[in-house]
Amino acid sequence: MEDVSEVNRALRALPAVHEVLARLAGINAPHALVVNEVRAALERARRRLARQGGEAPDIAAEVRANLDALRRPSLRRVINATGVVLHTNLGRAPLAPAGDASYYSNLEYDLAGGCRGKRDVHAGALLERLLGCPAIVVNNNAAAVYLALAALAAGGEAIVSRGELIEIGDGFRIPDIMAASGARLVEVGATNRTHIDDYVSAIGERTRLLMTVHPSNFRMSGFTGRPSREELAAVGRRHGIPVYEDLGSGCLAPLSSAGIHEPRVQEALAAGVDLVSFSGDKLLGGPQAGILAGREDLVGKLRRHPMYRALRVDKLVTSALENTLRAALFEEWDRLPALRMIRLSPDALRVRAERLAAVMGATVTAGESIIGGGSTPEQTLPTWLVALPGDGRKWEERLRLGEPPVIARMEQDRLVLDLRTVDEAEEESLARALQIAAVGG
Repeated sequence: MEDVSEVNRALRALPAVHEVLARLAGINAPHALVVNEVRAALERARRRLARQGGEAPDIAAEVRANLDALRRPSLRRVINATGVVLHTNLGRAPLAPAGDASYYSNLEYDLAGGCRGKRDVHAGALLERLLGCPAIVVNNNAAAVYLALAALAAGGEAIVSRGELIEIGDGFRIPDIMAASGARLVEVGATNRTHIDDYVSAIGERTRLLMTVHPSNFRMSGFTGRPSREELAAVGRRHGIPVYEDLGSGCLAPLSSAGIHEPRVQEALAAGVDLVSFSGDKLLGGPQAGILAGREDLVGKLRRHPMYRALRVDKLVTSALENTLRAALFEEWDRLPALRMIRLSPDALRVRAERLAAVMGATVTAGESIIGGGSTPEQTLPTWLVALPGDGRKWEERLRLGEPPVIARMEQDRLVLDLRTVDEAEEESLARALQIAAVGG
């Protein structure tokens, strides 16, 4: 830390706002924006100098750099070489090419009738064919859980097993969502085991919903147990209480051939569950969305609830989701990038990994990919990894800060690339980024 006189000297050396503006004359940006950036840069410099001393920075150069950065998109395409298919930090499911929703569209216009339409018909018609029941879409699965509880159990009680009071990501917990919805939580059973009689004993005059939550983001093993869907559905029918299951990951595709065992939405409905909810951007392979499907009267109540409008999706999500659902309806699974990645064979990945390793002087080792995104815990996919030679930390930083950014993973101080999550069309860009990063070394 420099002495007080040196700090004061550096602070006095900072230019006035008008002096910086004179150096920036002719810059292509609104005057008010430039002034605000100059003031912000000067304030940052004052705080930095007061804290740690040093020389006064070039404020004009900093403002130019900041304005250039503002012109570039903050949300950027990256190459995901981590092997995590549904990487939450990287946007979860990569989307299939969709129609251009930037133009006017018939979002809420009935072309056949020449009158106002409903925006949920675009995805709803496809979901009904896929699942055999009505469905609506909201902006994510937490919103779907909230809407289901608010519309069907507010002012009453919803019964749920203690072993299913999960946290669904970023601190959001099922009990918190239930409380916000106006439904009172009634916990039954024990953490590891819940019996059907636990539900039956808890049913009372204020019971509005029997709820079950699929453990899509965790696994319990050992002395555990929970009622089957069929048992719970039978109790619900006998007492006239709807049974609602939050499935989370929303698997529609058969993935057992890839070694992934996850209950499909169709199975829950076939077992007699009255209402299900699931995510659009997990194993469905589409955009962020929450989907609710089930009995016509229940879905009708959800659609009429005042919060439905607040939680509905826009035309961009509608376009992407419609494209995703159409591929699922026609079982064109490879049109959906996330499902195509999950279904890739280890042999095909080894060929690609060896081709890239030969260019980089790297080694190829056996490894595992994961699906991620809070789906299929403790289930992995066999893969082949490209292990880069040298300092893994340096490789990681250079690739992350490159263009395009490449995000990989560290294993035992080495940086490894898993091509399962790299589209073949991205391999040329990946190779170029690797060569530039290598020169930087």
